[in-house]
Amino acid sequence: MRCRPGTVTNAASGTIPDQRRTASRCTASGKHVAPKVAAEIEAWLTHLSAERRLSPKTIEAYRRDVLQFLGFLAEHLGGAPSLKALAALKPADVRAFMAARRAKNIGSRSLMRTLAGTRAFARFLERGGKGKVGALAAVRAPKIPKTLPRPLAVAAAISMADPDLAAGDGRDVWIHARDAAVLALLYGCGLRISEALGLRRADFGARDALTDALTVLGKGRKERMVPLLPQVQKLVFAYIALCPYDLAEQGPLFVGAKGGPLSPRIVQLAMARARGALGLPETATPHALRHSFATHLLARGGDLRSIQELLGHASLSTTQIYTEVDAERLIAAYRSAHPRA
Repeated sequence: MRCRPGTVTNAASGTIPDQRRTASRCTASGKHVAPKVAAEIEAWLTHLSAERRLSPKTIEAYRRDVLQFLGFLAEHLGGAPSLKALAALKPADVRAFMAARRAKNIGSRSLMRTLAGTRAFARFLERGGKGKVGALAAVRAPKIPKTLPRPLAVAAAISMADPDLAAGDGRDVWIHARDAAVLALLYGCGLRISEALGLRRADFGARDALTDALTVLGKGRKERMVPLLPQVQKLVFAYIALCPYDLAEQGPLFVGAKGGPLSPRIVQLAMARARGALGLPETATPHALRHSFATHLLARGGDLRSIQELLGHASLSTTQIYTEVDAERLIAAYRSAHPRA
């Protein structure tokens, strides 16, 4: 399927998929989406944006997942499925979809996400009295191999925020300072890349009015307060002082080489350079700095509920994975140091 959403400006969240355009384009093809189903997709996406306040990327992923499923059903059933046809689906139809995706070498994690998006749409239909797609609930999602986060060592995580680490690579000094400030926020405050790049210049105020906390806008546009270490503030103000652009108070704090908003890809490249300079493995990603923040706090006596709040996790079960990381680290230390291990 090649339906592409347009975008509209939304004061709260920037740009979101233009659901009307998406639905009309998909309906116009006459191949994958019946008109009434397209209308329900439009209503669902609007609900996700306006009421659930999900990010544009999440909304686009949900849209893509549902259209992928409907595209398969159009071929599998011999025509675009109606709402009645969706309610009449059998578990065998869903398994056929899963088998078709497997045949294209789609991994378990991607397949599980697709099923999750499709089930979310099915629940929306059921709540709206448009029929229950029971077949989706009757089929088990694929098992995902359990992987633990791989935090960096404390010394390596601290070194990532050294602006001199990339000295001599031909880039401007202010760019080195910018990259160091972003990476310091990821490790020092446990931020996601999107949260760090969503900060405004006004969030840091003046150098002579330092604050010990920072308000962060996280997933679902939920705000949380995180402690702001003096070392992190120092790096941020060093970047602000060196930045050649006039940073508007309500504009982005971090800008690119041409003065526009900084791209997450640039942060990933900065991390890759630092990783190479320190001889670290490819698992040392920007998100690994967030994992390191949580793991190192836990190792030094931080309680799980506080770490959950600092990370902005909606569920404590998401945070509990770090207890396993810490236990694994202790066992490894025991095995390497104990004479009877």
